[in-house]
Amino acid sequence: MVSKVNVLFVCIHNSARSQMAEAFLNHLAGHYFFAQSAGLEPGKLNSVVVDVMTEVGIDISKNQTKTVADMIAKGKLFDYVITVCDETSAERCPVFPGRAKRLHWGFPDPAAIVGSSDEKLAQTRKIRDAIKEKIQNWAGAPEFAE
Repeated sequence: MVSKVNVLFVCIHNSARSQMAEAFLNHLAGHYFFAQSAGLEPGKLNSVVVDVMTEVGIDISKNQTKTVADMIAKGKLFDYVITVCDETSAERCPVFPGRAKRLHWGFPDPAAIVGSSDEKLAQTRKIRDAIKEKIQNWAGAPEFAE
C-alpha cells in the first residue's frame, strides 16, 4: 500500500483559510492526500466559514484550531507545507524538519471582511470557491496522478 502525501496548510489563526483547504483536500482527494492545518497564532473557528462549508456539504464545525508549534513539537513530517495567508505572514512560518516542500497560495482573510452578514457570506463564499478550485487544480496535477 502506498502511503498518502502529507500536507499541512498554514495561516495566521487556523480559523478559516487553512481549515477550508484541509477540508477540501481531504474531501476531494483523501484517497491520495492526508491534509492537516495549523496557525501561527491559533484563534477561534470562524462561524461564517463553518456556514459556507456546510453549504457545500462539508461539516467542519467540530474542528479545533491548532498551532504550527505543536505540529513541530510532535515531530510531524510533511511532504508539503502550504501557506494560505498573505505573503508577509507566510514569511513568519517556521521551517519544518524533513523534506517538506513549501508552497504559498495567498487568499484574502475572511475575518477581515467588513459589511453586513450577507456581504460577509458572499465574500467568504468567493474565498471558499477559490480555495476549492486551487485544491482541485493542484491535486489533479500530473505529478499526483496514480
